[in-house]
Amino acid sequence: MKLLDCTLRDGGYYTLWDFPSQVVSAYIEAMNKLPIDYLEVGYRNNPSKEYLGEFGYSPVSTLRRLRKDCCKKIVVMLNEKSTRLEDLDNLLKPIQGLVDMVRIAIDPKNFDRALVLAKEVKKQGFEVGFNTMYMSKWNEYEGFLDKLRQLDQVVDLFCMVDSFGGVTPMDVRSLFEVVKQRTTVPIGFHGHNNMQLGLINTLTAIECGADYVDATILGMGRGAGNLNMELLLTYLNKGGFPVDFNVLGEVITAFHTLYENYRWGTNLPYMISGANSLPQKEVMEWVSNRTYSFNSIVRALDNKKNNQKDNARYPLFKAHSAERVLIVGGGNSCLVHQQAVKQFAALIPSMPLIFVTSRYAALYNDLSNPKYYCLVGNEAKRLSRNVSEKDFNGVCLLAPYPRRMGTEVPPYAERLTYELDNITFTHSYLDSCTTLALQAAIAMEAKEVNIIGYDGYKGEVLSEKEMELTNENKTLFEAFKDAQGVELRSLTPSLYKSLKVESIYQFL
Repeated sequence: MKLLDCTLRDGGYYTLWDFPSQVVSAYIEAMNKLPIDYLEVGYRNNPSKEYLGEFGYSPVSTLRRLRKDCCKKIVVMLNEKSTRLEDLDNLLKPIQGLVDMVRIAIDPKNFDRALVLAKEVKKQGFEVGFNTMYMSKWNEYEGFLDKLRQLDQVVDLFCMVDSFGGVTPMDVRSLFEVVKQRTTVPIGFHGHNNMQLGLINTLTAIECGADYVDATILGMGRGAGNLNMELLLTYLNKGGFPVDFNVLGEVITAFHTLYENYRWGTNLPYMISGANSLPQKEVMEWVSNRTYSFNSIVRALDNKKNNQKDNARYPLFKAHSAERVLIVGGGNSCLVHQQAVKQFAALIPSMPLIFVTSRYAALYNDLSNPKYYCLVGNEAKRLSRNVSEKDFNGVCLLAPYPRRMGTEVPPYAERLTYELDNITFTHSYLDSCTTLALQAAIAMEAKEVNIIGYDGYKGEVLSEKEMELTNENKTLFEAFKDAQGVELRSLTPSLYKSLKVESIYQFL
């Protein structure tokens, strides 16, 4: 049995395939001393419009450096869906002699096309591996398993990939037997850890006679991640497998900063997606999104599982006209200037208050102005925490149907909840609370849009989340102004250049 470590390739889904040079050096140095046979270091990709880092392309210079420093067999991966026969000369000829194996990531429905690619890759002198995805759904691909008879003499490895991280040891045994009956090609297993079954599934594959198994340092890999190589080696060491734990400890330490930064690993949304064979790409995006709570992600997954667009529908919002509105954000200025805001709002009792977030909504409960609460992501729960059923005297607004993350509304607000018909001023950030608030102002035909609580972030260095939110708000403010020709006026201090800042105190 051979061990294949694919940390740099699979872990790249978190780092966009950029790794600090000192981490790569520590990784190669450790791999040279550990009982691992193959290192899958990245992809060979055609040029892409999205950013892919060094190991998303694995340039010749990078592979040449790795080849010089590495004494193990080197593997790169091709994506079958984005690679055609005419691409192979450009992708593979320059790396002949630098790479030992080319693995091809394959959707079972494209098996025939992948077989044609594999024959050409083989002609170029590489070992060829098939990483065949969606293992938990193989039985749904009509005729796929019988096509495995065509693998002999074409590929050197057929790897069973638990893409969704949801197969069980029973599934592994069953499918292993089916594969073994149809091909003499060496069989591998690549498990994901959504259900924390990566180790037991891999050990089951080994018991069944697997020739290759995959793992990664600290389990670094797409979504919930992979089987931890250090866990597999520790288990195998019990049976006499030689492992230098000092070396293993050093490479774990080298990757620890990346782990602290990205925090890959399983959680409830990944578990649900694994159990139901739901796409990992979306779940990974949702889990890393600051707006989405676990509850909203679970709802979205439940809707997908049940093949429904959304879990609830509400009447369309029919707005009353309002000459002026006041949009209330979540910045600290709402708290600092609360008395002035209350005085200002009290002077214009017909002016609606549109709460982008309910963070400070309780401060303004005693105002008689019409109140609208935008509900996206965590906001339903936040509203329940900050505004009791007794104090609630407003209307809840939802994004247009269907909502990407499903729908959650406080029980006491069910009868006073409406969904917007559509978003007219932007195609970006359609599930942002700020988008809902600005669209509500449009629906009310407001000629004056006042804003508080969009303070912006001070400092030369912003966190990733702060940068994302800054860019989101800037984009939405500019789109609103372009579409409506209405100036957005901030009555509290703001760092957003898209807002016209005027002191609330001059109106009191």
